[in-house]
Amino acid sequence: SLSQSSQNLSEEFAEAARQLKKEAPRIQFGKIDVTHQHDLRKEFNIREFPTVKFFVDGSREDPIDCKGVRQASAFITWVKRRTGPSTVLINSTDQAEAIINADDFVVIGFFKELHNDSVEVFCETARDVPEMPFGMTASEDVCANYGIQKNTLVVFKKVGVQNGTDVESFVSQTSVKIFDVPVENHIVLFTPTNSETFSAIYENYKSAAVEFRGKIMFVLVDTNETRNGRVFEYFRIRDIDVPAVRILNLTSNAKYKMPADEVTVENLKEFCQSYLNGKAKLHLSSEEIPEDWDKMPVKVLVGKNFNRIVFNKTTTVFVMFYAPWSYDCRKLLPIWDKLGEQYESRKDIIIAKIDVTANDILSVGLDRYPMLPNASAMLQNTQKMLLKRRQRKMLNTFLHISEAKEKLNSKILL
Repeated sequence: SLSQSSQNLSEEFAEAARQLKKEAPRIQFGKIDVTHQHDLRKEFNIREFPTVKFFVDGSREDPIDCKGVRQASAFITWVKRRTGPSTVLINSTDQAEAIINADDFVVIGFFKELHNDSVEVFCETARDVPEMPFGMTASEDVCANYGIQKNTLVVFKKVGVQNGTDVESFVSQTSVKIFDVPVENHIVLFTPTNSETFSAIYENYKSAAVEFRGKIMFVLVDTNETRNGRVFEYFRIRDIDVPAVRILNLTSNAKYKMPADEVTVENLKEFCQSYLNGKAKLHLSSEEIPEDWDKMPVKVLVGKNFNRIVFNKTTTVFVMFYAPWSYDCRKLLPIWDKLGEQYESRKDIIIAKIDVTANDILSVGLDRYPMLPNASAMLQNTQKMLLKRRQRKMLNTFLHISEAKEKLNSKILL
């Protein structure tokens, strides 16, 4: 029998399929009981349930994971943003007003021009946050109407009737410069706000925050809020882990786990101070090593086998550091497969790939090791820097949205 979470997701999934059947008949929904389909479970590396994957253009290669989505409306938006525009292009003040007033929360990016890396990151973020509407504009009139400087991301919250004064005041409190975070250290508490222990935990959290004001930003994430699914996925927080506390450095993308289980003032202070003193231990996640990781021309690396394979002096290793959500990465994967086929017979050369969204390899950063002057090392370094820069921008954008939204609900302790 299905678990409760699987049953709930199955019902929402079916509802999304019903709604999209007439609107987008080319998009097919299906479900598989992999307890009786062992080959499929192995082929697509299904390790947890429920799991949702999106197959593009009939290809079995590298389907896109649909993580953190649990409601029919979010499934529909997620699919639409994967098959069409992920944001609404805003060309007028009236259009902006209509979008802002249509939902409780709306994210709008104000840009100098609509064809640059920041816009691409913004659109990629929108694809992964289907629970909130996203819009973007480069219109001088729209920016002037809200008093917004360009290259700014704004989270709007519906607060009843908004006249010009209310909007200007509201925007000034919730607008944030894209990728410009004054405090690079964030501590995140994951806990359900409706639990019996929440009040005590939250008071401890607030008390500890006072001592580290200006050094560490304290953020609360409600684990009962389905729209926070992307945050759970990024930090790899499971239901059995909460309450959980993590520290994230936005510059290095490094994550740290509080050693103590209890969220007390003393434990929080000790954890924060240990981090600031450089003594906290990195928290590195890894997928399990697939049974067939080395059976295909392109070898599949994860955190647990990365060091052993990449830093083997007897072989030259070309690694593609990729993110499944990245359109550019998905375009490169078939080319990477052909490269693997070309060198499959060579025992001294390995073509490999690693999903950097599911495996932490910060502690073995290539810039910390001796670099051999060969194409392999240069390619690894280049791929890693590009992916890390994009991944960091994606995370910063998402955190900006989450933090601005939480500020409006008085959940961030500044």
